[in-house]
Amino acid sequence: MTLSPTTKVDIKTSNWKVFIHKVVNLPWTWRITIGYLTVMLFVPIIAMFLKASTEPPARFWEIATSELALATYNVTFVTSLLAALLNGVFGTLIAWVLVRYDFPLKRIIDATVDLPFALPTSVAGLTLATVYSDNGWIGSLLAPLGIKVSFTRLGVWVAMVFISLPFVVRTVQPVLQEMEHDVEEAAWSLGASQWQTFSKVILPPLFPSILTGVALGFSRAVGEYGSTVIIASNTPFQDLIAPVLIFQRLEQYDYSGATVIGVVLLTISLVLLLGINLLQGWARRYDNK
Repeated sequence: MTLSPTTKVDIKTSNWKVFIHKVVNLPWTWRITIGYLTVMLFVPIIAMFLKASTEPPARFWEIATSELALATYNVTFVTSLLAALLNGVFGTLIAWVLVRYDFPLKRIIDATVDLPFALPTSVAGLTLATVYSDNGWIGSLLAPLGIKVSFTRLGVWVAMVFISLPFVVRTVQPVLQEMEHDVEEAAWSLGASQWQTFSKVILPPLFPSILTGVALGFSRAVGEYGSTVIIASNTPFQDLIAPVLIFQRLEQYDYSGATVIGVVLLTISLVLLLGINLLQGWARRYDNK
């Protein structure tokens, strides 16, 4: 049956009326949520894309793919990923110890894990730069080995590890607390070793939360500025990160150029986070089979 153009227009108008009716009659919780997300998230992101679009496509591509920009992407994303992966391992271990063991000063240590949340990033950067300098408590031990941390890319990595650690611990910890010991004891009674119990029984339900913590830590490390700008030398093609490059362009009143770098960072971060979310979904489906 073929519909006339007038009928098609009427159907589209009717669909729009139904959609508007549903929007108008949304619960207040939905209205507040949509309004808050629009003002605090969607509008700034759209404004950033619109500002970047003021540059001609050729100029946009030139700024986004310049040698300096590509070098900062490498430092930012690769270092952030390495920091997040390390925290994926040790953050899970710390969460395990905090949940499964009772020991003196446990509450103090548990509260200390949240210190990077509360500590100003500039203070964290200053502290890390001092501790890991050639004359610092840790840096002086590494200097004889030829390892220099402060004012190098390695220092940027240390700062990213520091500020992203709590995300993994606090994501994995609640899942561990809800896990029952009966399943582990059943595995032991069937002759499973400790490693087999961990890899076959404990790790599968933990894996999605570990991925979530790694994704959150990675996102936090990518956007870090205050601590990394202090512990790094900010030398181009060595340890200059993209957020610092954006700030340098702003100091030069190159607002559209800074926005272009910001759009690239946002796009790459969204793609990576989408990939991690897809991997989480796959892990959950695998766990439910």
